[in-house]
Amino acid sequence: MKTAALVLLAVTTLATPQALAQAQPTPPVGPDFSKIEVKTTDLGHNTYLLEGAGGNVTVAVGKDGIIMVDGQFAPMHDKLKAAIEAKSKLPIKYLINTHFHGDHTGGNEGFSKDGVAVIAHDNVKARLAAGTTSNTTGAKTPPRPDALPKFTYSDKTTAKVKGLVAELTHPVAAHTDGDTFVYFRKAKVLATGDTFTSDRYPNIDWLNGGGIDGVIRAADTYLIIARKKTKIVPGHGPLADRARLVEYRAMLGTARDRMQKLIKDGKTEDEVQAMKPFAADLDKKWALNEQAAKNFVRVVYKSLKP
Repeated sequence: MKTAALVLLAVTTLATPQALAQAQPTPPVGPDFSKIEVKTTDLGHNTYLLEGAGGNVTVAVGKDGIIMVDGQFAPMHDKLKAAIEAKSKLPIKYLINTHFHGDHTGGNEGFSKDGVAVIAHDNVKARLAAGTTSNTTGAKTPPRPDALPKFTYSDKTTAKVKGLVAELTHPVAAHTDGDTFVYFRKAKVLATGDTFTSDRYPNIDWLNGGGIDGVIRAADTYLIIARKKTKIVPGHGPLADRARLVEYRAMLGTARDRMQKLIKDGKTEDEVQAMKPFAADLDKKWALNEQAAKNFVRVVYKSLKP
């Protein structure tokens, strides 16, 4: 359904458990899933934010079915399903993938077996079919034939159930080369996937088609869409508003401009890492830890270096 109504960290750098976890549908390291509880936040207009393990999940309930955005890791399937059923017994009709990473697509296999139609950008299907390599760890994930989306699109499309429309748009070369953001216009809810992370630096997946310029373009698009009352569901981090998005966009611009100058001056990646160019200001607000700060320097450098 192309247009139907209805989308290495270097070995010298230690990988964080979070980075390892994001690469695969069931992470080799990470949380004890048996102890994870799903937190549900009512966003109004029968729309909800679910937080568990992995990327944030958005759920919108129509009159005859449910649209779900992202599915976290595979072991979260039953808990997400139970959290959704606590709000509505209607069937989940569509699961939209915001990109291919395992902490967002891990639920594809389970929900597909439940009869849910997965929707994603064309490049998500291609990468899941071929297998992928993590830009932060070098870990390889084999092909996932049972995770492939049923429907794909290239630029824009919609997913519809009775009384509800999800607007899907592809931001080019942003977090990855297969991103989707989803806007529920009536509810004023915008689900961005990992093109926006509200309390941390984004992982810009330069190895899989992403780049900081594309993330900036995506943020600029969100600033056009979002108004004061818009609720923004980031890929990771707490629910956000337009004011937080403004801060995020400013951080990206500062990081991009600062890195571009260093690259123009001929600095190597090792030299830039030693300089810690974001430590004095940006790291204090956006780096979850020292390793996250190093990771961000690397992904910005890699996405800008010719």
